[in-house]
Amino acid sequence: MTKKAGKGSLIAVGGGESGNITEDSLKIIERFLELSGGSNKAKIVLMTVATDDPEGAEKRYRAVFERLKFTNFEFLEIADRSESFSDAVLKKIENATGLYFTGGSQLHVTALTGGTPLQELILDKFNKGMTIGGTSAGAMMMSSSTLLSGSSDEAPKLGAIEVAPGMELLDRSIIDTHFSQRGRHGRLLLSVAHNPQVLGIGIDERTAMVVDGDKFEVVGEGAVTVVCAKNSMHTNLPYIKSEEIIGIFGVDFHVLPEGYKYDLAKREPIVPDIKKMVEGK
Repeated sequence: MTKKAGKGSLIAVGGGESGNITEDSLKIIERFLELSGGSNKAKIVLMTVATDDPEGAEKRYRAVFERLKFTNFEFLEIADRSESFSDAVLKKIENATGLYFTGGSQLHVTALTGGTPLQELILDKFNKGMTIGGTSAGAMMMSSSTLLSGSSDEAPKLGAIEVAPGMELLDRSIIDTHFSQRGRHGRLLLSVAHNPQVLGIGIDERTAMVVDGDKFEVVGEGAVTVVCAKNSMHTNLPYIKSEEIIGIFGVDFHVLPEGYKYDLAKREPIVPDIKKMVEGK
């Protein structure tokens, strides 16, 4: 299981930036700019396709870039699927070194861009090295499967989630956001139980999973939780009815705070040098 055969990097953020600009939020965007070519060379397009409030999103991200003294960016709104076929839109993406998707609804992203020349160009640019970032829905759409809905306040039940195809930037995966803040552990477990071949990734607010090659590193104030069913030896899913509670054994849960890394190809965490990490703080 790897990042989708590309040379670009991914920065998936768990949301939570809509309030005050925190040092962790700035640190994550700085990392995005660094991977996009550095503050002197990066050319960023901020995609507001996911949100119903593009003006509000623009205001928030202008404030972030002003704090970082970065000016080489522009916003791109896709309000209709036909715009994903526009030569003017495609030209903006062609000239970018980094794309950043704001939050909103992941269904907006997949429905308005999926299977269009815009998606094809994004995948091509990503495979040639372009960095792609996104927060909340803009992170959830990166995976091969996108979680559209599911309750966070009840036991995992058969059929209690809705999943659709994602943008396939991260192969064999499903990403959830606002993870610890909204108690989404059960619905991510359910997503993996329904699709044991995918890796479940839950990202806390003001926290990012930075994917480079076959590994990712955690940046920010929270944690990234990984749910993997590769060693699961039992499930009752084929035998229960809709709304009945699932049974599943042997699922691996890993909680990775800042500085921790994970090997996507081997599907296992990378044991950190704890002494070095503690001394570096």
